[in-house]
Amino acid sequence: MRLFSCPRCGAHVHFENDRCLICDAELGLRWPLREIVLAADPLTRCVNAALAGCNWLVEVPGELCASCHLTATRPADDDAAGLQEFRVAEAAKRWLLFELGELDLPIVSAAEVVDGLAFDLLSSKREPVATGHADGLITLDLAEADSAHRESVRRELAEPYRTVLGHFRHEVGHYYQDLLAPEGSDARNRCRALFGDDRIDYEEARQRYYATGANPAWRERFVSAYATMHPWEDWAETFAHYLHIRDALQTASAYGLSSVDAGGPLTALVAEWQQLSISLNAMNRSLGLPDPYPFVLTAAVVEKLVFIDELVRTGPFAVPG
Repeated sequence: MRLFSCPRCGAHVHFENDRCLICDAELGLRWPLREIVLAADPLTRCVNAALAGCNWLVEVPGELCASCHLTATRPADDDAAGLQEFRVAEAAKRWLLFELGELDLPIVSAAEVVDGLAFDLLSSKREPVATGHADGLITLDLAEADSAHRESVRRELAEPYRTVLGHFRHEVGHYYQDLLAPEGSDARNRCRALFGDDRIDYEEARQRYYATGANPAWRERFVSAYATMHPWEDWAETFAHYLHIRDALQTASAYGLSSVDAGGPLTALVAEWQQLSISLNAMNRSLGLPDPYPFVLTAAVVEKLVFIDELVRTGPFAVPG
């Protein structure tokens, strides 16, 4: 994330701020600029400001901002617990969209085109919900916004890392695979050479994975055990780590923890990220906390990350719908 400052007094403000703590100026994010600006005429707050804790601004009162506009379904008004989790999920979604915007990835709403991007944010406390992606629609079980539930599932599945933002990064990776490497393209052929043939039966692969688990030697070629399930999941897990690394390095650069150009080619950033992640892990250990980045990037994983970076940086992108 970039470093932001108050347009009125110059004080440091965060991406989530709706007010400057120094001069009390009302602030918000102006999406077309991806900047924090004054919430002043002709700009006004998104209609979801209270409901979703949204600090994005719009030009017409009563309108949804670009982020809230992408939410197709949310908890009912009488679902107090679901709406509280909804606020957490919406905050993570806004962060995700900012990341995508920084990379100039196309964000086209399903309200505009077939197979465009949309989000169903649903509470499994009222009905069964499966987090996943289908033709641009990303579904999130809002129970993932409850830290106790999320930690319980993480332990049950023996995962080293599980966050709401991580879920979004993974699921949106599925969406962008078809845009970055469309069927019939040279990029898809190269993708299959690196990640495997995605035409193999997904359900069979899923059942096999949950029956037998990952090959014990998975760390040599995959960023996570879950990535071994199917080539689609390998792509999505790797894409999620790509966003993770890009965003973390942008933050580190903004706060003086790194001097690299966070917008440069990933090949020039991998060594910096590996050293920074080691430092972050060591810092957490000194505080008695778990590693914030419990992963190892082998040469095979780095090759996949660099391939995704090449596609993101050079395009062209297929158009949804």
